[in-house]
Amino acid sequence: MSANDNQMSDKDFKEIKEKESDELVLNCRKPEGELGEKMIQRMNKSHENLAQWGVSHLNVCEDDDILDIGCGGGVNVKRFAGMTNGKVYGIDYSETSVKESEKYNKEKIEKGQVKILQGSVSELPFDDESFDIVSGFETIYFWPDLLNDFKEIHRVLKKDGAIFICNEERKDEGLEERMGNRIELLDMTILSEDELGEMLAEAGFKDVTTFTNTKTTYLCAIGRKE
Repeated sequence: MSANDNQMSDKDFKEIKEKESDELVLNCRKPEGELGEKMIQRMNKSHENLAQWGVSHLNVCEDDDILDIGCGGGVNVKRFAGMTNGKVYGIDYSETSVKESEKYNKEKIEKGQVKILQGSVSELPFDDESFDIVSGFETIYFWPDLLNDFKEIHRVLKKDGAIFICNEERKDEGLEERMGNRIELLDMTILSEDELGEMLAEAGFKDVTTFTNTKTTYLCAIGRKE
């Protein structure tokens, strides 16, 4: 046996690294286990500029009840809990995300202002007209049935309530170059500014307004329920 027989070849090492990379990327869609925890921690930091930009377009009143869908690590739940005296709920279909969000919002949960649930956007566990604002940060790419999921949000919003969608990516000429194989790997739906606005209108929202940032690919949209 040669000295190299027990050593990993460059090809083997590359394949393992590529597999790890793919597994890490897949945790963007549904964080699981230790890799999922790492991804959540990374997203908490990397999405901060986007979140601050997006929320700057949103009017939050002091008693608004808010639901954040796809709450991930709970950063935006905590952000909203600092902007309103109302109840703030986070929901995510990832058990890992729910646990991380609960840890991040422990103080507000103990005080009774915040609650984190595991569930799906397609079947929200809330009564009709429960919330003043329903948000989704960097999450609609992965929703199973966008139009009907937007209609489900419409159901749980109070009259004159607002849907708020905030995306880092939007469909344009440079999308494939930026995203590479991640769109296929993650089975992502990435909408253009016009497509997002039109779909929200089709779901029943009025006064739909979209915002973009000329220095980035950021896109956010706000629509209201009459």
